Amino acid sequence: MSNRLRIGMVGYKFMGKAHSNAYRSLPMFFPSAPLQPEMSVICGRNEQGVQVAARQFGWSESVTDWRDLVKRNDIDLIDINAPSDVHKEIVVEAALHGKHLFCEKPLALSLADSRDMLQAAEEAGVSHMIGFNYRFSPAVQLAKQLVESGRLGKIYHFRAFFLQDWIMDPSFPLVWRLQKEVAGSGSHGDLGAHLIDLARFLVGEFHEVIGMSETFIKQRPLALEMTGLSAKGSAGANAPMGEVKVDDATLFLARFAGGALGSFEATRFAAGHRSTNSFEINGSLGSVRFDFERMNELEVYFTQDEESVQGFRRVLATDPAHKYSEAWWPSGHTIGFEHTFTHEMLEMLNAISEGRQPVPNFHDGVACQAVLEAVERSIEERRWVSIEEM
Repeated sequence: MSNRLRIGMVGYKFMGKAHSNAYRSLPMFFPSAPLQPEMSVICGRNEQGVQVAARQFGWSESVTDWRDLVKRNDIDLIDINAPSDVHKEIVVEAALHGKHLFCEKPLALSLADSRDMLQAAEEAGVSHMIGFNYRFSPAVQLAKQLVESGRLGKIYHFRAFFLQDWIMDPSFPLVWRLQKEVAGSGSHGDLGAHLIDLARFLVGEFHEVIGMSETFIKQRPLALEMTGLSAKGSAGANAPMGEVKVDDATLFLARFAGGALGSFEATRFAAGHRSTNSFEINGSLGSVRFDFERMNELEVYFTQDEESVQGFRRVLATDPAHKYSEAWWPSGHTIGFEHTFTHEMLEMLNAISEGRQPVPNFHDGVACQAVLEAVERSIEERRWVSIEEM
């Protein structure tokens, strides 16, 4: 078996750049990985745009038809970071052709579609992974170790919020992330999905939820151009408008199967918050706090410390004792957002080499989608909804 994994990637904008950077960085910083990525083909609908991306990101070839790409014998894995409405179709077709799968979150537009995608991947016997990159911050990995080792005791609370402000201007255009038929939901599925996954990763499965949501800006100018989280639209009083059909903000409460209580907030209307992704866990023996804007740090508190030195301490998760950190820079030299994707891709390559499923995988994507839809049902029916109902 060759030690090269030949990758075909569908998507070339925000996440396409992040994934490309991860593939390029991995051989330099993790040279002992049993498989190394080969950036073979990048795919996008705009021929000129994808050609530019191929040159800029370092892909050998560019194409515009993903249907042809998934059939190719010189491709081992399909990486899908295109908008959410095409995830299912690409995954199912790629699985039929025996390709390993990496798919960005949320896995699909609906729970039913996500289950179909999982079934297709399982029946094809291929590896499948979903892109929950925040799990792969060394500080989050440390939080996981403290919970699993029992250092925090019995877990009582998980509270989390993901706050952004990039669409507060009413003149900001109707980008695809604000279109339900393309994105599935707004801040709930885009930002809340990450919080749900972190909660499942750190605390365990959800039992029931109750929520509320709001769309503050009901109509926006139609977009003329979109790139990542920026866009241009028509200006003036007569600019064509479109209806916003997704949430601008969603909040919900949760009970976990293990007995803990949870609170979650996802919004794009928190002025001054560019991308505040934060959680706190409280247990009988201690607590941890994390904020991705200071992603190299974990605040840790232990009740069993002597009273004279009790208080939250800052742990800088850059020492070799912290997962992934040894591969990068000397202690105290921090890493950033892009490194979480490199760690994510490392897990995928290791899992494929070892003949196991990567973690997180499509099972996690389905579980996350079940919580997302349970919250939506709760909002619609104004009641607590059990995850078992979904």
